[in-house]
Amino acid sequence: MNDVVRWSITVSKDTDDVLRSYLAQQRQNKGELSKFVEEAVRWRVLDMTVRAIRERNKDIPEDKIQAVVDEAVATVRAKRRPTPKR
Repeated sequence: MNDVVRWSITVSKDTDDVLRSYLAQQRQNKGELSKFVEEAVRWRVLDMTVRAIRERNKDIPEDKIQAVVDEAVATVRAKRRPTPKR
């Protein structure tokens, strides 16, 4: 973490106890709390983003979505692969 921002958050006593107990069981120190929260936030944002995309695309046929994904992957791979020398 290069740039650090301090948060002031409030959680229930139960949540605090559960998390601190978990971190202690994993032999992680108090400093790991920030890392745990950051990872949890990233996972939650990813989950919410995926859900929103799925909802937005629910009426699009799966084969059409797969074709778009396949095309994008092929384009990226073509740009990354060096041209064979002859």
